Amino acid sequence: MTQQAMGWLNYLAIPNGGIGGGRSTKERGFIFAGCLVCSRETIFFGDQVIFPLYVDAPLPSPDMPDEIRADFEEARLIVGQSPRGAAALLRLAIQKFCPLIGATPGDINAMIGELVAKGKITPIIQRALDSVRVIGNEAVHPGTIDLRDDPGMALALFRLINLIVEKVITEPRHVDEVFASLPPGKLAGINRRDQDPGRG
Repeated sequence: MTQQAMGWLNYLAIPNGGIGGGRSTKERGFIFAGCLVCSRETIFFGDQVIFPLYVDAPLPSPDMPDEIRADFEEARLIVGQSPRGAAALLRLAIQKFCPLIGATPGDINAMIGELVAKGKITPIIQRALDSVRVIGNEAVHPGTIDLRDDPGMALALFRLINLIVEKVITEPRHVDEVFASLPPGKLAGINRRDQDPGRG
C-alpha cells in the first residue's frame, strides 16, 4: 500500500534570477506529496495533479513519420487537461500526413477524397481519416460533438492515427521486405507473369 507524506508546497523557485528567487505557494493551493515507498514526488493544485502529468494516450507507432510525430506527442501531453486541444492537434497531424501518402497539399477533406479516388487508401482508412478530421473540426468549431462531455473520444483518435500508420506504412513495409527477400529467379518469374498474365 502506498504511503504519502503530504504538506503545502512552501517555496516555488523562479529560475533566471526572478525577484527574490521564489515565493510562497501555500495561499495558492499547491500541495506536495512524497511517496514514502518509492520516494517519487507529486504536486497537486487543489485536487488536480499537475506533476508528474499522467498520460493516458498510447505511444506513437514506431513507423510514424517525424512530420506528424511532434503533433501526436504534443497532443498526448495535453489530452488529460484539454481533450479539445488534443483533437485539434491530431486533425493537424492527419492534414500533414495525407500529402506524405500521395495527396496534393490543400484542404483536408479534398485530400482524403483524392486519396480515395486514386485508390491510395482502403475504405477503412478513409473512415479513420474522416473520423479524425470531423472530430478535430468539431473540437475547435461549435458543433454537435463536445469532447468535454466525452474525453474518451479524444483518446480514440490516438488509436485511429496509429491504426492509419500501421495499415498505410508498417504493413506494406513488412510485405515489401519479405517479397524482396525471395530468390531473384522467383522474382523474375513473378515479374514475367505480371507483364503477360495470359502466360499463366
